[in-house]
Amino acid sequence: MTERAETKIKICGLSRAEDICYVNEARPDYCGFVIGVPKSRRNVTEEQLRRLRRGLREGITPVGVFVNADPRLVAKLLEEGLIDAAQLHGGEDEEYIRKLRGMTDRPLIQAFSVSEERDLDRAFSGSADWILLDQGKGGTGKPFDWEILERWLFKHDPSKPYFLAGGLSCDNIPEAVRRCRPWAVDLSSSVETDGKKDREKILAAVAAVRSRRI
Repeated sequence: MTERAETKIKICGLSRAEDICYVNEARPDYCGFVIGVPKSRRNVTEEQLRRLRRGLREGITPVGVFVNADPRLVAKLLEEGLIDAAQLHGGEDEEYIRKLRGMTDRPLIQAFSVSEERDLDRAFSGSADWILLDQGKGGTGKPFDWEILERWLFKHDPSKPYFLAGGLSCDNIPEAVRRCRPWAVDLSSSVETDGKKDREKILAAVAAVRSRRI
C-alpha cells in the first residue's frame, strides 16, 4: 500500500460560512456537516446546510453526519445532492442500512467505536461502503488504542476503505498514517480554537496529510 499517495483527509463539523472559506482554501478531500443533532455545538439545520453547501468548492466531497436520523431525511439529502455520502454515527444497525439502501444508492459510512479486536471484526463485516473507526463519542479529541488496530491489520487484509478518527492532529498524523495505514483521516476538534474551526490549523492538517514526509 502506498500510504503517502493514498491517504485522504476529511475536515468534519463545519457550521459557519467562515468554515467553508477555510476548507475551500485548504482543499481537503472531504468535509463533514453534523445534521439534525441539536446537542452538538456543530449541528446545522437543513436550511443552514443548503446555504453552506452552495459555497463549497467543487472537488471537496460533502458528507452528512447523522445520529439515528430518520432514514427518509438521510436519503432525501443524498438524492438532492446536498451531501454526497452519509456518515452514520449513532446506533444504526444492518436493518437501518438495508432500509436506507432501498431509498438511495449513495455511499454510506458507518462509525464504530473500537476498544477490542472484535469491534473491528464487526466493523469490517458490515454492509456500509466505508467505515470510520473512532474511540466512541465523536468530537472528544481522544484516540482509541491504535495497537488494537495494528494487531488486527497484521492478521487481516481490510475488506473496505476506512477513516481513522479520534485524537488526530498535525502532531500525530504522520504516526497514525504509518501505524494504521488508513484510507483517510478525519479531524474535527483538533482543528478548532475555542470551539470554532481555525483556518491555520485546517491548512496545517491538510498539509501534514499530504506531505511527502509522512
